Amino acid sequence: MDPLLKLLRENASITPGQLSRMLDRPEAEVTARIKEYERDQVILGYRTVLNEEKLGVDLVRAVIEVKITPERGGGFDRLAERIAKYAEVNSCYLMSGGYDLLVVVEGNTLREVATFVSEKLATIQGVLSTATHFMLKPYKEQGVLMAREQNEERLAVAP
Repeated sequence: MDPLLKLLRENASITPGQLSRMLDRPEAEVTARIKEYERDQVILGYRTVLNEEKLGVDLVRAVIEVKITPERGGGFDRLAERIAKYAEVNSCYLMSGGYDLLVVVEGNTLREVATFVSEKLATIQGVLSTATHFMLKPYKEQGVLMAREQNEERLAVAP
């Protein structure tokens, strides 16, 4: 992978000036390469990883295993793209193994997520079954540890 892309993947807030120094390339060249990657849809967007617990955000997230019937001439793609367009869907992946799609959903309440699954997702023609798993606590998000290590002095426990 291009070293420029590796650096942006690790920290998308690095400025072109910082990147040019890190890569020992002119800033204009770095900026042009970024624009080219954006134009060619190699770079699709930029995200910030937030500690929602500190912000008091209480979103309900679920991972849903979905079994579907592939369509003639379209395979899994058309149905997966239809599911991915729902506003509640954060991510959607074609999987190998016991189910076909892994869908990550978020909502404001448990009821909102459950309603999405029962009234929208499960009713789509071609969806055979769903299995919903609610996320309880994040420990790592997009490669970032959610809790920083704290150096607490603890007393030794003796048997």
